[in-house]
Amino acid sequence: MKIAIAGATGIVGTHAHRIARERGHDVVPLSRSTGHDLEHPADLGSALTSALSGVDAIIDVSGIQTLSRHRAIRFFESVSRTLQTAGAAAGVRHLVTLSIVGIDGVDASYYGGKLAQERAVHRGSLPFTLLRATQFHEFVEQTMARGSLGPITLVPAARVRPIAARDVADRLVTLAEGKPLGRARDLSGPRDERLLDMIRRVIRARGIRRPTFEVRLPGSFGHAMESGHLRGTPDADRATMTFADWLASDDFR
Repeated sequence: MKIAIAGATGIVGTHAHRIARERGHDVVPLSRSTGHDLEHPADLGSALTSALSGVDAIIDVSGIQTLSRHRAIRFFESVSRTLQTAGAAAGVRHLVTLSIVGIDGVDASYYGGKLAQERAVHRGSLPFTLLRATQFHEFVEQTMARGSLGPITLVPAARVRPIAARDVADRLVTLAEGKPLGRARDLSGPRDERLLDMIRRVIRARGIRRPTFEVRLPGSFGHAMESGHLRGTPDADRATMTFADWLASDDFR
């Protein structure tokens, strides 16, 4: 089958591209590097629709680096609208969208954008499958970069159940191969971790000397992280690659 991947050069998109090709699918990468600006398309009616010609399913793993709720909402609503419009015009039969476990009631920061994306998927014209997954192992180094303040790193208090991006990508490709399900079963990592402990392990593995301190973030965003609400429910499917496995893998190196 023919699968388009929105955000094909990102953390999950790179794995999804590789996995889909290994399974024998024809893959159409959609990203700025391939000439597709999904947030600000020059012409919804031509270039993207042409790129989606013959595509059976779109996997949407597009993303943006921001903690601004308003910026995230603008991005995800725009990308979803673009994919829905061009996909419908091209005859695409299935949209598979990645979201985040546990964000109901957390309409703040980046999570507000993901909730807006989910609403856009539900009201769109394309049949869809929506997969919620927990935070990635790869999220740790992004958090380190954001929390660096001079010689120290500030880490949000968070209880998480992290998952490898490759495991998420594998599930997304499997879902794209099937029929639209609406809301799919949530997918979480294999075990609970503290974000602070994960960052300290990365720092040691990288041979970095850098003091790290845990801080409590305010509001619903901070509460969701600290409470462990974002770990997902016990009935979620569990992936197999632990954080320790990931640290020892080529994905970390």
